[in-house]
Amino acid sequence: MKGDASIPLLPCVELAPTLEFYALLGFEVTYQQRAPNPYAATRRGGAQLHFFGLKGLDPLKAFSSCLIIVDEVEELHARFLAALRTAYGRIPLRGLPRMTRMKKGQTRFTVVDPSGNSVMFIRRDEPSGYGDDADAPTSILGKALKTARRLRDFKGDDAAAAKVLDVALKKDGAGTTVERARALAARAELAVAQGDTAGALERVREVSALPLSEAEREALRLELEASGLNLPSPVT
Repeated sequence: MKGDASIPLLPCVELAPTLEFYALLGFEVTYQQRAPNPYAATRRGGAQLHFFGLKGLDPLKAFSSCLIIVDEVEELHARFLAALRTAYGRIPLRGLPRMTRMKKGQTRFTVVDPSGNSVMFIRRDEPSGYGDDADAPTSILGKALKTARRLRDFKGDDAAAAKVLDVALKKDGAGTTVERARALAARAELAVAQGDTAGALERVREVSALPLSEAEREALRLELEASGLNLPSPVT
């Protein structure tokens, strides 16, 4: 019926840090109470999120989530990233709170708040299948990249995504040189998210050693920069 609305109700450990976090993302508090139970309502444009205090909530085991449909995601992700980087002094790729990476052409990303709630922002005109069904990769590396992307960006399972890529990268003739470079770059980003700096740098060095065109190398350089990694010039 016209005028119907649905509002997600998410648990939180404490209201104050939760509301401070969402304020960084542009959500304003429209209602708040401390008794008889902690409760708050927030709004950002047409999206509303309500929160309630839950005793004993373990953010690391939290599974509450919701979807927010927006007109665009790339610019929104960039604004969120800038706000979080300013507030925390780093790109929040791991721990709590955190936000998933965003690549050009991607149609969704996820923000995980201090209480472990996952809020996924999805582009309104996102194609079916997350926008990657049309790719139909046939190589081992191509399929691994697609699977790892879904595990990493949509399920938030970095460990599973890393395992998929590791298995594919160990196989001979698994794909083209460009696919290998993309898989190594994706694996480097996952290493950063998992706190494995040495592993990330090792994979970046492997990318640098591959015979790539200038255009291919530049595209990978831009992808790696999003995770704070620099792609060195190839050794000649």
